[in-house]
Amino acid sequence: MKPVAEQNQLVPESKLVDTLNGVSLRTITWGKPETHKQTPIVLVHGLASNAMLWEGAAIALCSLGHLVTAVDLRGHGLSEKPNDGYDMTTVTKDLAGLLSEIQKDGFVKPIVCGQSWGGNVVLELAHTRPELVRGVVCVDGGFLELQNHYPIWDDCAKALRPPPIAGTRITDFRNYMQRSHSDWPETGINGALACMEHLPDGTLRPWLTLERHMQILRGLWEHHPTHIYSQISVPVMFAPADGANSVFSETKRSAIQLAEQLVPNVRVEWFSPADHDLHAQHPERFAQVVHAASTDGFF
Repeated sequence: MKPVAEQNQLVPESKLVDTLNGVSLRTITWGKPETHKQTPIVLVHGLASNAMLWEGAAIALCSLGHLVTAVDLRGHGLSEKPNDGYDMTTVTKDLAGLLSEIQKDGFVKPIVCGQSWGGNVVLELAHTRPELVRGVVCVDGGFLELQNHYPIWDDCAKALRPPPIAGTRITDFRNYMQRSHSDWPETGINGALACMEHLPDGTLRPWLTLERHMQILRGLWEHHPTHIYSQISVPVMFAPADGANSVFSETKRSAIQLAEQLVPNVRVEWFSPADHDLHAQHPERFAQVVHAASTDGFF
C-alpha cells in the first residue's frame, strides 16, 4: 500500500446539510476556515460511489492549507435517498443548494471537483450556476457523452448495468480490492468499501439501489457536455486517466481535444497510467495538481 499524507491530524466532521431542493446531503469536512486559508474545495463522487473515496485526496489537500468537504449525492452513502430526482438537472440543483448552504461554513466560491458522472455534474454546475464556484475540476469525467457510444438507450442500459454485488462478503470484497488495486493506498480501499452498506451478517449491499442507479445512468446518457462547453465562463480543468482501467480510452483523447478547443478557459492534466478512480489511486498527486492550479492563477 502506498502512503497517504498524514500531516493533517484533524478529525473530519460529518453532517447532513439541507439543500432546500427536497433532499439533505451528507458532507464530510476536513480543516477549519480560521486555519485553512487556501481556496476551499468541494469534492463530488461518481456514480454508485461515495464521499469517502475522496479521503486520501481530502487529507492531502487539507495538508496544503485548503478547507475541504466531500459530499454524498442523493441516493448515495449516508445522504437521503428519495425515489426520484436522479436526472442531471435535479442533481445539479442539489449541489447548487448545498454550496449555497455551506457558504457560511467558509466555502465561498470553492473549486468544485467531480469524478466521472460527478465530473459531468460539476460541469453542468459551472454552466448553470457559475457565480457559486471559482472553477471546476472534471476527474476522468465531464467529457462523457454516452450517446456517442450507445445511440440507443436500451443498449447503454444493458452494457453499463452494474454487476450484482449485494450479498458479497465484506472480507471477500476487501481482498478483491487489495488484489486488483495493489497500488491503491488504504484510504482508497476503505473508500471503495464505503460505497456499500455493511450488514450484520458480514455482507455488503450498495447504498445506491439498482433502480436509482439506472435513473442516474439515463440522466448521464441524456447529458451532452459538448453542447455547453463554449458557454462556460469559469475555469475548467480536466484530469483524465490514461490506462487500462480508465473509461472509453479509445476515444478519450479526441474528446479531451474537443474540450480544449471549445471551453474558453481550460487546462488538461493527464494522469498516466491511472485508473478511472485516479483520485483514490493517486491522492497526493491529485492534490498537488489542484493546489498548483489554485495558486498559479488558473483558478
